[in-house]
Amino acid sequence: MPPLLFSKADYMTQKHEDSFWGGIVKALGLVFGDIGTSPIYTLTVVFAMTKPTVANVYGILSLVFWTMTILVTAEYAWLAMSLGRKGQGGEIVLREIIIKLFKKGRILAFAGFLSFLGVSLLLGDGVITPAISILSAVEGLLLIPSLAATKQSVLVIIAALIAFTLFFFQSRGTDKMAGIFGPIMLVYFGALLLSGLISISGTPGIVSAVNPWHALEFFRQNGFAGYIVLSEVILCSTGGEALYADMGHLGKKPIIRAWYFVFAALYLNYLGQGAFILRNPEAKNILFAMIQSQSALLYIPFLILTIMATIIASQSIISGVFSIVYQGITTRLMPLFKVDYTSSQIQSQIYIGAVNWTLMVAVIFVMFFFQKSGNLAAAYGMAVTGSMTITALMMIMVFSKTTKKWKVPIVVIIAIIDIVYFTSTFSKFPHGAYWSLILASIPFATILIWTNGQRALYRALRPLELDIFMLSYEQIYAKDKNISGTALFFLKGLDVIPPYIVHCVIRSNIIYERNIFISIVRTDEPFDVSCHHKKDVGTGLEFFEVNAGYMEVLDIEKLLAENGIKEKVIFYGIEDIETRNPLWKVFALIKKLTPNFVQFNKLPAAKLQGVVTRVEM
Repeated sequence: MPPLLFSKADYMTQKHEDSFWGGIVKALGLVFGDIGTSPIYTLTVVFAMTKPTVANVYGILSLVFWTMTILVTAEYAWLAMSLGRKGQGGEIVLREIIIKLFKKGRILAFAGFLSFLGVSLLLGDGVITPAISILSAVEGLLLIPSLAATKQSVLVIIAALIAFTLFFFQSRGTDKMAGIFGPIMLVYFGALLLSGLISISGTPGIVSAVNPWHALEFFRQNGFAGYIVLSEVILCSTGGEALYADMGHLGKKPIIRAWYFVFAALYLNYLGQGAFILRNPEAKNILFAMIQSQSALLYIPFLILTIMATIIASQSIISGVFSIVYQGITTRLMPLFKVDYTSSQIQSQIYIGAVNWTLMVAVIFVMFFFQKSGNLAAAYGMAVTGSMTITALMMIMVFSKTTKKWKVPIVVIIAIIDIVYFTSTFSKFPHGAYWSLILASIPFATILIWTNGQRALYRALRPLELDIFMLSYEQIYAKDKNISGTALFFLKGLDVIPPYIVHCVIRSNIIYERNIFISIVRTDEPFDVSCHHKKDVGTGLEFFEVNAGYMEVLDIEKLLAENGIKEKVIFYGIEDIETRNPLWKVFALIKKLTPNFVQFNKLPAAKLQGVVTRVEM
């Protein structure tokens, strides 16, 4: 999942401060929680639908190895992470790269559609992943003899309470807790590695499962059923996209270094689980049963450790969802939401209340709806494989326009493998996979309605050309009936004048001694803020343009003060939309329910004057 947002200063400071090992430990806590918790449920789910014969165990373990190698190491660690903007990654960044390369045309429109879809799938994924991770860890309580008779409904309530607590404390900020995430995950991965090696020592021949021949033999013996099993095997790669999406937070090198350790810990644990299955083919909750067989004394500490790991994994997913939504807001793909900054030291610590509580309700709902982690696994896979496929398709577009065209055939092969995995998840559709599409359809519909609604609203408002406005403005200003002080007027672009300014200045003759038109332009770079102050636009009229990266958190009042602007009043436009079109009615409702521009940017309420413009769409 994508990272929390952060400023350029934060990023540069981190880059200098993080040591070789420090960067790896941080990556373990911030990037690998999701994929790190997949051994809790992956093989348990796979062998619930596949008989644990020797050939099947070797075949599945071979598939797990090559899935992690091709879809995580090759697609994300090697290829995707070679593409970035100022160290940033993710599908929105890929979209910005494609915009620069293609400028215009159908490919650009297609890339935009893919990025919308990819972002929506990741947001839908952000609901199912915390639910399955926390629930599967809590189910480990059943292997404690005194708790073996615990009802599933009680386990779901415990998981829901953990989820509620996690979401409840989001508004407090996580920067104090983040420091211990890495060390906890280091211990967790160490435990996976050690337990895997202990189990392998009992059946050392299991290491030959890395041979791809076992995977091919598995397909030969199982045919179409083997293809369907891919929809469960993909669980081993859940969270793989975080390597690319989170690279801006820590840098490319620490994440790749940490991934090699994580890969070894995960796969040796999978091999250990495979060896345990061969010795105990009747085992159900495989990871926990393996640990309990090794040491009953250490089982409860390990269970607590896994629950902590799932909480850390869920935290990084929640933070990632905040990040995606914030990027969506600043690139005008999504409506404005109230954003709180929870740390005075780190700008990247953000909290979006509306998103937090919606996500919490959705996570707890799917826990109660599916009841068991095994059932939730049926809903999982479609979103993540869809996202992987979209990333591969977008990389093909990028590499085809760069000097690294030799990478195109490699990405094409990976894209085909992604599609094979994606289509294998279709078999899960009637068993709950439709939920991932339902969950993804909500942000997808919101993005489409919002982006198209904004364009339609702009056309319906019929803004005035600057030169025409200036003729009337100069005549009114020359009457010398101007109000003392400075007035600010916010507008999207400085070349056209929105109706609310026409209403204020031309029709109502509200002109101050100093009138400043302010425009905030989000650039396609992640960082950097630059201000352009043009003072001689007209008599008493100035332009102030702020160019800011789409991941920058702006303090507009501070920028104004630094440029010698002390406003008396701030005017902004409010559109009252009248429409019979059902889609535009939804658009109008979204505009009413979400903050407007000045509320989003936290400008002083005492100085604000909203001007309503009635518009028909």
